[in-house]
Amino acid sequence: MIKNYLKIAIRQLRKQKMYSAIKIGGFALSIAACLLIGLYIKNELSYDQSYPDANRIYRLVEYYTHDGKVEKGDDYPAPIAKALKADFPEIEKSGRMMPNSLFPGAGSNELRRADQVENTHEEGFTYADQEFLDILKLPMVYGDRKTALAEPNTMVISKRKADKYFPNQNPIGKVMYLNNDQTKPYRVGGVMENLPETSHLQQFDFLLTLNGVEFYKGEQTNWNASNYPDYLLVRPGTNIAQLEKKITSDINKNYLLPALLSISYKDAEKELQKLSFRLQPITAIHLNSYDVQDEEFKRGDIRFIWLFGAVALFILTIACINFINLSTAKSANRAKEVGLRKVVGSTRFSLINQFLAESMLYSAISFVVGSLLAWALLPYFNTLAATTLVMPWLSPWFIPVILLASVVVGTMAGIYPAFYLSSFKPVSVLKGSISTGSKNSVLRNGLVVFQFTASIILIICTFVIYNQTQYILNRDIGFDKDQVLMLQGTNTLGNDGVKNLKQDLLKLSSVKSVSISDYLPVEGTKRNGNTLYNEGKSKVETGADSQFWIIDNDYLKTFGVKLLEGANFSADDHSGGVIVNQMMVRKLNIKNPIGKAITHGGDRMPIIGVVKDFNYESMKEQIKPIALYYGISPSIVSVKVNGGDMKNTIDQISSVWKNLSPSQPIRYSFLDERFANMYADVQRMGSIFTSFAVLAIIIACLGLFALAAFMAEQRSREIGIRKVLGASVESITRLLSLDFIKLVAIAILVASPIAWWAMTKWLEDFSYRLPISWWVFVLAGAAAIIIALLTVSFQSIKAAIANPIKALRSE
Repeated sequence: MIKNYLKIAIRQLRKQKMYSAIKIGGFALSIAACLLIGLYIKNELSYDQSYPDANRIYRLVEYYTHDGKVEKGDDYPAPIAKALKADFPEIEKSGRMMPNSLFPGAGSNELRRADQVENTHEEGFTYADQEFLDILKLPMVYGDRKTALAEPNTMVISKRKADKYFPNQNPIGKVMYLNNDQTKPYRVGGVMENLPETSHLQQFDFLLTLNGVEFYKGEQTNWNASNYPDYLLVRPGTNIAQLEKKITSDINKNYLLPALLSISYKDAEKELQKLSFRLQPITAIHLNSYDVQDEEFKRGDIRFIWLFGAVALFILTIACINFINLSTAKSANRAKEVGLRKVVGSTRFSLINQFLAESMLYSAISFVVGSLLAWALLPYFNTLAATTLVMPWLSPWFIPVILLASVVVGTMAGIYPAFYLSSFKPVSVLKGSISTGSKNSVLRNGLVVFQFTASIILIICTFVIYNQTQYILNRDIGFDKDQVLMLQGTNTLGNDGVKNLKQDLLKLSSVKSVSISDYLPVEGTKRNGNTLYNEGKSKVETGADSQFWIIDNDYLKTFGVKLLEGANFSADDHSGGVIVNQMMVRKLNIKNPIGKAITHGGDRMPIIGVVKDFNYESMKEQIKPIALYYGISPSIVSVKVNGGDMKNTIDQISSVWKNLSPSQPIRYSFLDERFANMYADVQRMGSIFTSFAVLAIIIACLGLFALAAFMAEQRSREIGIRKVLGASVESITRLLSLDFIKLVAIAILVASPIAWWAMTKWLEDFSYRLPISWWVFVLAGAAAIIIALLTVSFQSIKAAIANPIKALRSE
């Protein structure tokens, strides 16, 4: 029986080549998209599953309610790890890491072996406790994990870095220098296996011990400075909700409150009532930290998973709709077959099985073609989504999943046509009353509306994302990002060497100005968060959450930051003064700020100047107060150059660098490129939506093209009669196209409010955003109508110009 079903299904497939090709093509495209999205989602959901005790490892996250909004962070005072382990028996281990590049050693460094002279730039450095290693139980290639970070001035490196610096050697005990600092040699205490790509820590190839480290006097016992993410290993059976409450009560009461009272913090008890602690499972960190202030970690976003999943479902649904539409539209062609089968004894059950077998065949072929398409498109998708996925052809789960999905999709797509077609009554069929019943279908029209609704939503989203991206990249951000070259790793020259580099660069005719500072208005450079107060008011005012940056006297000139009042720093300034932005003046409510002073709880800092606000973070965030003070922070030197022959300019700068640092290759980037990289995720999202919108439109138009062909075929006699009676080609084309255009118009009305709501929610992430303009909806609607019109017009015109004799000769 199954063999007979397949034989008939193959016969139908060959008989209706165009319709079969459209069904399979639409299915295959949607399956390819779903496969790619499915691989992406599976990869994202697999993060941090490999640790032996993953189900007992948590990261401490603080929740602070400020101005009605909940702010989340993962940075804590240095002594909190010991306090947690000592005070709570439920906590088996508590370990810190410290990836903040504000402190020397963390972030990126120029690295070399002690027995070599050439530096190599490396990223992915973080400080870590020995207990951090113990919690994660990272597998080791060389050395004992239990003691790898136990000694001062030791480091653990990944296998790939060990192979790079010590090929075919055991590097345990070998010495390395960071940034040419020979006063602080690091000994390799262990080599760990490479962290998997699916680890939120995978960027860290170098773990520097925290044993014996104190970044400033009293730092390791200071409860008023927060820089350390903390990871906990809880004991089996621990009630996490109860532990969270105990941690909140104990830490606030016994440690944070005394610390705040020691500096006379205003309303300390009231402020701590807004603070609570939660334990975030390590397996949830990657996808559920989009609203946690942990900029040191690369992370995903669970909202993208839901979004991609919804898009995949939409695209697959559109393809299924094509199948249903074409199957029911061709019902008249199958009606006599159904009638005759029933007359000779076929049951409805056997007919349902027959039609489901056809659907399964289409689905199986589509999955084969779709899998090959997905494999061919995977490099493009990897570029689009910034991933490194591979097709899991040999994975034991892949073939079973594909087979199961083929059966499920085939059943879903074929179940309605099977029941619909098998329901025809032989008497009605043989009388011919079914032949005209398929020209209009409320269900079929509704499905077409759904297809184009989904497509139009994607088109509108694409337009909005593109507009927001262009707005971000071209908005007045308060500084000049063009033609600024960032020389990196310059701290290896030492403070005097960096100053010499600046003077030598200023001698070049192609150089306008040079600034020494690694606090720059792009991501990936130093940040220093502080609470700043009006002088003498730290006990009565809560202060301003601010940035506190080190710059030199040419910083404002190099970056085009506008000084509104007061004066800039002088060369070798020793006044102790600061330059603040407008937001600082507003937040602290300072009238006539020049000459007034601010403080961070310590030294008095007179305000010598006020600059115009500039965006030094992503435009997803409001501009915050910032105070700039004079000093040397030498790991980046920024060079403002003239336009023109950039290659020659870079050659000249490289020559200057080589004279001063012959053992270290020059490393540079452009400020405008780094600025654009801050919004790479937004640009990727726009590209992804564009790709999916195009795909959805193609699949929808395939169905529309086939439906238009079928309708033209069904109305061939009507068209012939109209032509004989004098109807023009234009009027017939309009007649055949108008019904489809009405459906697209309805889809526009349905899609517009949905897309407006979705994009309004998306834009809420941006403090600086464009409003959604009315013309976006008009443009998207016009595009959909034009696409639909082009799709159906071919068949409409073809039918309109056909010789009426062919349609009427048998009448």
